[in-house]
Amino acid sequence: MTPRQLSFDLPPNVALGPDDYFVSEANAHAYVMVTNPDGWADGKLALIGPKGSGKSHLSRVFQHLTGATVWKAGDIGATLDLPSCPIVVEDMEALPPQSEEPLFHLHNHLRAQRLPLLLTATTPPSRWSISLPDLASRMQAAPTVHIADPDDRLLSAVLMKHFADRQLTPKPALISYLAGRIERSFSAADDIVSALDKEALATGQPIGIKLAGRLLDNPSE
Repeated sequence: MTPRQLSFDLPPNVALGPDDYFVSEANAHAYVMVTNPDGWADGKLALIGPKGSGKSHLSRVFQHLTGATVWKAGDIGATLDLPSCPIVVEDMEALPPQSEEPLFHLHNHLRAQRLPLLLTATTPPSRWSISLPDLASRMQAAPTVHIADPDDRLLSAVLMKHFADRQLTPKPALISYLAGRIERSFSAADDIVSALDKEALATGQPIGIKLAGRLLDNPSE
């Protein structure tokens, strides 16, 4: 058995530049909507998609285009300064109760100033746990756009991006092999690249089809 080495789960250097965003049929509608805020009804849009689907990346594309400030919902304090630029609020499911009233005032301020508000979440606004009725009604009125499960081209691109974020350069044959074997989901792509990276570090084996086949055939390893 090959000796295992100590390895650490270091966060990958995720590339979020606008030129790194890959558009396919699965996310084309979301891309068009997010990059055209002048067409948003009432100046806001909810971007919905599963974890790992590229919501944060698309938010950064919006930020690049508009000069927006990006906030995490969980980081919104009980008070906040009203901005003079577009705003992105990510992970709306994590909005704390004490931040509901500040977000309500932020929403109204942006609407009055005709500044766009982009919201991201894994679930639609009707499922967000918001107790303030006025805020809940305004969030539920936001038009929504969904990122669909990845098609073949997007799944391959997501796999390549996960490898690149970890500064890994697999052969194209491995990408094709993985795309044909894993579940067609963003989380599955993230999981297999993470597993390959971790196993290669631990065993010294090269990242290739042989290692991928062993992990896919023995997922409990």
